[in-house]
Amino acid sequence: MAGHSQFKNIMHRKGRQDAIRSKMFSKLAREITVAAKSGLPDPTANSALRLAIQNAKAQSMPKDNIDRAIKKASGADAENYDAVRYEGYGPGGVAVIVEALTDNRNRTASSVRSTFTKAGGALGETGSVSFSFDHLGEITYKLSAGDADAVMEAAIEAGADDVVTDEEGHTITCAFESLGEVTKALEASLGEAETVKTIWKPQNTVPVDEEKAQSLMKLIDTLEDDDDVQTVYSNFEVSDEVMAKLSA
Repeated sequence: MAGHSQFKNIMHRKGRQDAIRSKMFSKLAREITVAAKSGLPDPTANSALRLAIQNAKAQSMPKDNIDRAIKKASGADAENYDAVRYEGYGPGGVAVIVEALTDNRNRTASSVRSTFTKAGGALGETGSVSFSFDHLGEITYKLSAGDADAVMEAAIEAGADDVVTDEEGHTITCAFESLGEVTKALEASLGEAETVKTIWKPQNTVPVDEEKAQSLMKLIDTLEDDDDVQTVYSNFEVSDEVMAKLSA
C-alpha cells in the first residue's frame, strides 16, 4: 500500500473526520464547478460533470452543495481554475506529486514550495518525479457489486488492467486513456461505479523509518490542508509496526 492511502487511514483514525469532511466537500465542489464550466451544466450531456457529481455523492456530499457548485460555474463572478501539478521530494528523498485546482498560480506555487521547504524537502520541475509513477484510471465499486470473480470477469471484458478486492470494496485500474470506455463498459455489467478518477500509482515504493514517516505525514497533512490542493500522492511505505505506533 502506498504511503498516501496509509496516511488517509491514519487521518481518519485520529478523529479528524469533521474537519476532513468539510475540507473534502470544498475540494469536491471545486471539481464540480470546473467540470460544469468545461461544458454544459447538465450531467447527462457533460461526462466530466457526471463523474465529479458521482464522486461527490460517494463521499455523501449533500445535494444542495452539489447544486450550488454547478450554479457557481454559470455565475458572472465564477472563478477560473487552472489544473496544476507540482512534483518534488520529501524527507528521505521520497517522491511526492501534488495536484491542485487554483485561481492564482503564484499563490499556490508559493504555498506548496514553502511547505516542501519547511518539511526538509524540495519542489522540483514538472516531470522530475512523475516518471516513477504510472498515471492510471481508477474505478471503485462497493462489495455489493458482485463477488471477486464476477467483478474480475467484468473488468477483463471491459478492458481493465487490474482488480484488487478487499474488505473495503473492488478497485479496478486501467490505462489513463481508456478510463472513459472502461467505465462505460463496467456500468453496463456492474451498474454505476462508486468513484471514477485518475491516480498516480508509484512503480516502486520506498521504505521509511518511523522518524521519516512522521515527517512525511506532516508534509502531506499540510499540503492536503491547502484549499487549492486536490490530491497528494507519494511512494513511501511504512511497516505495520510503525503504522500502529503512529496511529495510536
